[in-house]
Amino acid sequence: MMADVYRNWRGDLVKEELFNWHTMLMAGNRHLDVIGAYRRHEDAMQIVSGRLDKPTIHFEAPASCRLAQEMEHFDAWFNQSRPNGQLQLPALTRAAIGHLYFESIHPFEDGNGRIGRALAEKSLAQNVGQPSLISLAFTIEKHRKAYYLELERHQRSLDIDGWVAYFSQTILEAQQATIDRTAFFIRKAKFYDQFRGRLSGRQEKVVARIFREGIAGFKGGLSAENYISITGVSRATAIRDLQQLVEIGAFRRTGERRYTRYTLRLHD
Repeated sequence: MMADVYRNWRGDLVKEELFNWHTMLMAGNRHLDVIGAYRRHEDAMQIVSGRLDKPTIHFEAPASCRLAQEMEHFDAWFNQSRPNGQLQLPALTRAAIGHLYFESIHPFEDGNGRIGRALAEKSLAQNVGQPSLISLAFTIEKHRKAYYLELERHQRSLDIDGWVAYFSQTILEAQQATIDRTAFFIRKAKFYDQFRGRLSGRQEKVVARIFREGIAGFKGGLSAENYISITGVSRATAIRDLQQLVEIGAFRRTGERRYTRYTLRLHD
């Protein structure tokens, strides 16, 4: 779906594009009555939590019978608010309002969040003039609770200044996260280039495990106990392996005795 967003970001938004995205997302899902089209059920589309016998209703979307009209208005607004449109809006403002607008209509049985984020990226690409490739979904998921609290709060009010500020900041954080992650992958590639053929199988296994933790690495650093747990070697072998990694410049050591920790030595 995101590949399609990046290929076709220039075009106006039409319902067929949304239907295509939904089909891509929900292919093989046997729990939905409708895939590749707006929801049709007569029951109210509600976002709820809590006990089944006493649920808390956070939000109720427009009824299915109103979706065609609501989405026709949304598509028109989206296309008119793009650069050189009749209602042209700044990049962050347009992406923020568009996301809240779409999520409030909630046109599909499932997948509205992912499609709403895709729309934000299409919106940004049109304003910037190229796909932005930001980690928007990653950033929202990282602060999932705050996102849903802000979404619920501003779906109850016509004053959305706070939402625009929140979502704009989220987009900027996503941009920085993308820069940081890209730099991390570059440093990772340089590390493997530098130490290719110089690590034992055990050491390669531990290095790969640390890289899987991402930018933050092991919280507090890798300990000898971590090394033993990952490789299954004796403590003496673990200490010897770790010392060798420090000597060749692959690891950095901090602390003493039981507080000794090891981190990857990555270079820009």
